[in-house]
Amino acid sequence: MELSLCMIVKNEELALPSCLNSVKGVVDEIVVLDTGSSDRTPDIAREFGAKVYTFEWCNDFSKARNQALKYVQGKWVLVLDADEMLVPEIVLTLKQAIRQRRYLVVNLVRQEVGAAQSPYSLVSRLFRNHPDICFSRPYHALIDDSVARILSQEPQWQVGYLPEVAIEHTGYQNSAIAQRDKFAKAQAAMEGFLASHPDDPYVCSKLGALYVEKSLFAPGIELLQRGLASKSANAQILYELHYHLGISYTRLQNLADAIAHYQAAIQLSIYPMLKLGAYNNLGNLMRASGDLTAAKTYYEMTLQIDPNFAAGHYNLGLTLKALGNFKDAIAAYQQAIVLNPTYAEAYQNLGVVLLKVGKLPESLAAFGKAIALHEQQNAIAAQQLRQGLQEMGFQF
Repeated sequence: MELSLCMIVKNEELALPSCLNSVKGVVDEIVVLDTGSSDRTPDIAREFGAKVYTFEWCNDFSKARNQALKYVQGKWVLVLDADEMLVPEIVLTLKQAIRQRRYLVVNLVRQEVGAAQSPYSLVSRLFRNHPDICFSRPYHALIDDSVARILSQEPQWQVGYLPEVAIEHTGYQNSAIAQRDKFAKAQAAMEGFLASHPDDPYVCSKLGALYVEKSLFAPGIELLQRGLASKSANAQILYELHYHLGISYTRLQNLADAIAHYQAAIQLSIYPMLKLGAYNNLGNLMRASGDLTAAKTYYEMTLQIDPNFAAGHYNLGLTLKALGNFKDAIAAYQQAIVLNPTYAEAYQNLGVVLLKVGKLPESLAAFGKAIALHEQQNAIAAQQLRQGLQEMGFQF
């Protein structure tokens, strides 16, 4: 048996079918550890041919994941959560990677669908079924600690990664977070871990970022700075620490420190796709400060890294419009819309530029589409746009 899917679940009857459909024909075995579902989650898993086991939840993700690993029979293990899906285009590359004898772990790029920050992350979710690989940490459970120990003792192994997006993760969408109270669960678990590991840079990064998200800036910044002072932070963790300090200082209107941390982040030697958020946020800061040339450069960097980054095209469009380059601004907005057909702001700003260049019918069509999308997403924005257009003499 070559590849096993290994999951822990609880009350995932809505999300689970999409996840399991994404691995149909890819994995040879599905192992599902249920941690106390009261819905049809176990039945749905069995309908997909999964081997379903139970585990009494103990508020520790690593213990649950390690229990699930005990049931795996495959030579390789793929770990997914129910709110994740394997991207079909990655399957061939994935199968080629696990045939390589030198790899112990193959890291995967995960797209954080709906995340306000950090659209991509690198996760250790594909690894050899080695007896000493195990998860650690009660929240954001990782195999990285055990992998580091193995590599120090068995130097023949290597860690690889797949360069394209392999996993789509929808769990950071606002509705999902609210429904499952993810922030509260994360905070409680990480605070417990921090009490016994006060200088661990990973938990400093994750918990510090969570505090900042909740506008608890003083404790958040203290933790992020503590993580930077650690001697054990690798380049990826250092990036996250600098990145979230950039967010912190931006929200506190300390733009000089924010820029300094983002610039430190992009200098680190990590996979370029992970730097997308820092480049984009630097562009936003430069545009807000009036340095449109620098903003344009940073947005262009985001598109070199990921030509399919819709927000990058949109932000470039805003900058080109401010520079008076209406033709290229129109093209940038149109590309953002191609990549994200529900991008209301892109339609709205496209309408503005089309109006400036005298293309009235096309402008009104773009405004109409923007209003329709805003009505679905933000009724106040729809009303404001409609009112503004009516004041200009246009009827919507």
